Amino acid sequence: MEFAIKIPVRPLVEYVFRSGSIQSGFRTATALSEGTKAHRKLQKNYGENDESEVFLQTELLYDNLRFVIEGRCDGLLRTGDEITIDEIKSTSGSLSDIMEDTYPVHWAQAKCYAFMYAKQHERSQMNVQLTYFQKETEETKKFLKPFSFGELEKFMYDVLESYAPFATWAREHGVERNNSIKALDFPYENYRKGQRQLAASVYKTILEEKTVFASAPTGIGKTISTVFPSVKAIGEGVIEKLFYLTARTTTRQTAEEAFQLMGKNGLKMKSVTITAKDKVCFTEEKICNKEHCPFADGYYDRINEAILDILSNEKEMSREIIEKYARKHMVCPFEYALELAYTADAVICDYNYIFDPRVSLKRMFDDQKKQTVLLVDEAHNLVDRAREMFSASLQKAMFLDLKREYKNKNSKISKAASAVNDYLLGLRKQAGEEKFLVFQEALEEMDTLAERFISEAEIELLRESDQHLLDAYFAVLGWTRMAKLYDERFVTYVEIYRNQVEIKMFCLDPSLLVQLAGKSFKARVYFSATLSPIGYFKDMLGGSENDYAVSISSPFAIEQTDVWIQPLSTRFRDREKSILPIVHTLQKAVKNRRGNYLIFFPSYQYMNRVYEEWTAEENGIKTIIQGTGMTEEEREVFLGKFQPDTEESLVGFAVLGGIFSEGIDLKGDRLNGVIIVGVGLPQIGNERDLIKNHFSESGRNGYDYAYVYPGMNKILQAGGRLIRSETDTGIIVLVDDRFLQAKYQKMLPVEWRDYQIL
Repeated sequence: MEFAIKIPVRPLVEYVFRSGSIQSGFRTATALSEGTKAHRKLQKNYGENDESEVFLQTELLYDNLRFVIEGRCDGLLRTGDEITIDEIKSTSGSLSDIMEDTYPVHWAQAKCYAFMYAKQHERSQMNVQLTYFQKETEETKKFLKPFSFGELEKFMYDVLESYAPFATWAREHGVERNNSIKALDFPYENYRKGQRQLAASVYKTILEEKTVFASAPTGIGKTISTVFPSVKAIGEGVIEKLFYLTARTTTRQTAEEAFQLMGKNGLKMKSVTITAKDKVCFTEEKICNKEHCPFADGYYDRINEAILDILSNEKEMSREIIEKYARKHMVCPFEYALELAYTADAVICDYNYIFDPRVSLKRMFDDQKKQTVLLVDEAHNLVDRAREMFSASLQKAMFLDLKREYKNKNSKISKAASAVNDYLLGLRKQAGEEKFLVFQEALEEMDTLAERFISEAEIELLRESDQHLLDAYFAVLGWTRMAKLYDERFVTYVEIYRNQVEIKMFCLDPSLLVQLAGKSFKARVYFSATLSPIGYFKDMLGGSENDYAVSISSPFAIEQTDVWIQPLSTRFRDREKSILPIVHTLQKAVKNRRGNYLIFFPSYQYMNRVYEEWTAEENGIKTIIQGTGMTEEEREVFLGKFQPDTEESLVGFAVLGGIFSEGIDLKGDRLNGVIIVGVGLPQIGNERDLIKNHFSESGRNGYDYAYVYPGMNKILQAGGRLIRSETDTGIIVLVDDRFLQAKYQKMLPVEWRDYQIL
């Protein structure tokens, strides 16, 4: 049976010909955009009979597989009867370092194009030319080789022979996966109330290639309700892949558990979890080159075998599984996971791999995206995360240090750093005693200085790696990337604190950029327990009038929760006098019902003051408190203290919007009560006020957009920790008089509105 595999030329030859070691640290990060400029510059000099960006495609049979290979060659040059394929590559390095056979993969790519053209036009001879372009000097270096059709055909089949083991696996896996999906039932005996509605809306969204914003209450089982219909869509050929995107480790684990559960029920899918590089690196130095890391040394010589091994033997590729195989094959676990992400049926990862232009999976082609659905969990978190992804900042001190460090080493670097330092010094003087300066437009002079610094830094880094210069280079590169996106949704501000000067390109409204990042994908599902008000989140995440919005009611009975409101002012000016009443409220709650409680505060400072008074009372109640910068192990220990059916009560002090206020699951008697202090408003500051002013000027309620909606989202998330199943019961105490105001009352869940006043 023939099995068609459609693959572009570049990933095909890169798979077969890649070799050597990982050399991170510095790779010319502007290569893609600068390469495009180099192509255009050289292509303008082509003759009138020459062509550029020529689409080529061919079909070949090998080992019962039908390959559909396609791509665009940079140039098709005609000289008399001769045809030459021109492959253009740009570099920041010296052309003298490039010999004819320095990059076999470049020859391979060009020879594929030559074969495709020769086969299509029945030519017996082709020329292949590699043209290397030096970006700074604009010099070129060319290598030309003639090939007969027979040589090109043999080469092409040799490439397919090397690729065939992976292609054969893909063929067998595709059949097995789809058969298993067709036989797969929903992995629970019954749908919970609301689950079927959510699953149906997700499936409909995928079929219609649209976007849905779904607000579904905590405890409904959102993960399985979004993943299951997506898996079914894969089995029916509607899509080929899904990405499950989230911001927290705990929700990533929930997604992994969903695939494990379906796997036990017969699902034969490949899922991979991408874990942050810092967490999985096997070396202390975390430097990715062959001199410092044996897992980077020779990585590309071993990676194909490592990929085929894990895919042949594992279904759910978690961090632990990936690390096990990475050690076995001596490959970098982070790069390994990224490689697997291009092959796996499902990818579980952080938002930034799709939305952040600095981190995204760049080798994912548009035709792959068109067959992929994005499942964005905890989508309420994406608003502020996206703001940071699309913002960029620089500090003056970095450039002053480089100016001094390179004064005698490299005068060009020193001068470029000095120019940025002087510019920021001028802005500090301009800010005066206000220590804060706002510009509504991009600062062109700053952007020009940044580009100049990058050019000089690239040349130096190609000669010698220096971590200090490398850090600055990537920071400035981030600045120039964001400068290209700058529009009326951005603002530039300068802030002075002590002797430091920081300049920041701040994204006030990320909606358009979020929309553009997700646009290439087949469908998008944004879901959360607290996507309320849904109009605000549609607005902030790039929604349109044609998008779906689904709001699913809670499956839990109102009687499961006793809600109390204590009308106490927790505003900053009143916090000191609120401390003792909060302590007494907590004492009363625990006294009335023995059990486990979490009490959430709007800040560490406020939490610590109440904690001091609480412990000073010597009430004998076991108490734990959230610390700053807790490790994963410390978090597990904290949550592990919440055990059911204990003889004594436990009170956990935590911070709103922190690691314990969302994404944790304390079922049954592991949690009996939640007390929330304040309405969660973000701390008043320059950035929040800039957001407020921006949306006020555009005709929306700026205060609500900057403060109220983000604050209430934290409240709903924290309260959602309590009721996780149909049998859970407990109390929620909301401590703040603003909870009695109409604006805040409207944002409370229906099941919280039957409250009593303390």
